[in-house]
Amino acid sequence: QLQLVESGGGLVQPGGSLRLSCAASGFTLDYYAIGWFRQAPGKEREGVSCISRSAGSTNYADSVKGRFTISRDNAKNTVYLQMNSLKPEDTAVYYCGAFETTQAYCPVYGMDYWGKGTLVTVSS
Repeated sequence: QLQLVESGGGLVQPGGSLRLSCAASGFTLDYYAIGWFRQAPGKEREGVSCISRSAGSTNYADSVKGRFTISRDNAKNTVYLQMNSLKPEDTAVYYCGAFETTQAYCPVYGMDYWGKGTLVTVSS
């Protein structure tokens, strides 16, 4: 069974940090760009960050630049999102997705695979 599984979400105070993981099973991530997305209540899903399959290219939403870092370990078939200096507006369900391409291109409406998400709550 081909699936992505996110983990690492939870409750954190403003200014705190979390590291999310996206692990693949049933297929290798070697051929896929991986994106992190989030969806807050009442809002559309939005792209947060994307990393190319070689990790040579990354991109970030303006709202998280300088605070979040995406990385991948293809040997572990896992992609990470390190989130620092978290703000209440970062509260959302975070999803990872895979798109078969050589570029750091992660179309929110065109990903090949999706995980089920992990909830991040930033609150005091």
